[in-house]
Amino acid sequence: MNIRRLGLCGLIIALAIVASGCGASNAATAVSTNPAAAPAEQKVKVSIMVGGLNKIIYLVPTLTKQLGYFDEQNLDVQLLDEPAGVNAEDAMLAGQVNAVVGFYDHNIDLQGKGKKTEEVVQFDWVPGEVELVSSKLADQIKSPADFKGRNLGVTGIGSSTYFLTLYMSVKNGLTVDQVHPIAVGAGDTFIAAMQKGQIDAGMTTEPTVSRLLQSGDAKILIDMRTADGTKAALGGTYPAACLYMQTDWANSHKDVVQKLANAFVKTLQWIHTHSADEIAAKMPPDYYAGNQALYVAALKGSLDMFTPDGKMPSDGPQTVLNVLSAFDQNIQGKNIDLSATFTNEFVNNTK
Repeated sequence: MNIRRLGLCGLIIALAIVASGCGASNAATAVSTNPAAAPAEQKVKVSIMVGGLNKIIYLVPTLTKQLGYFDEQNLDVQLLDEPAGVNAEDAMLAGQVNAVVGFYDHNIDLQGKGKKTEEVVQFDWVPGEVELVSSKLADQIKSPADFKGRNLGVTGIGSSTYFLTLYMSVKNGLTVDQVHPIAVGAGDTFIAAMQKGQIDAGMTTEPTVSRLLQSGDAKILIDMRTADGTKAALGGTYPAACLYMQTDWANSHKDVVQKLANAFVKTLQWIHTHSADEIAAKMPPDYYAGNQALYVAALKGSLDMFTPDGKMPSDGPQTVLNVLSAFDQNIQGKNIDLSATFTNEFVNNTK
């Protein structure tokens, strides 16, 4: 009887062990298939150089980061600041960064130099640039025809402000060698150059424009912050700030480019549904240059420059080509394929 009891107890214990083993196996299986336990997808690193992060024309990248839209796309985006767009372009061509936020016109100029780059998201459809003249010389410089022999401020030699300055000079009867563009950057360096008389006139953007107007050191000569002002100065719609990159990189990283387009288009849509005060509140305080009210006012007057969907305006590329053809020896006499300088592929597929 005792032996039978021992045998029965042993059987019960054995069954218990088997049962507990099966339970452990099922638990392990449950853990391994639980999505929450899977390792998080590593963020894709992307480096973008911006031709002046604190310029209102280039606020889209910073605002996108502040809104968390890069994170939503699982992107780790490093935004690098370079006051002159031409230097950002050089960094991209050298492989130091993946992409650039600068003016679309660089893509046409680069094609003339045998380089293949393309715009993938269009931020602005007007330059947002203003030609300012020193208040001391406002009675002498009344149009670009008076630029002859004058020192003209641009962000950098070969930059978009340089292109536009040469175009306006040539359009008004001067030759390229009759004007003297001087690289003075933007913001504080541009303001100092104007105040010290190092430049007689110069092209810059907001909030630098409003700062010089408020101080009384400069007056507006040509205003390209609006569609009407741009068409009067340049003959049509002039797409400006955009995201562009080398074509080979875009083709080999289409998934990454699509994620960038998703984030940027969402930001453009956000801009068109929020006020200047709400947008400014998202920007880093140092972008205000010590005067938030002035920054908000400048931003309010600039909101119409942003595209609602990131698409290239249909008449934009031809206007830019017409402008550059007036003076740019890199493209004069060459067959420029405008269709290769931009694509709406990614913005058309945003989600």
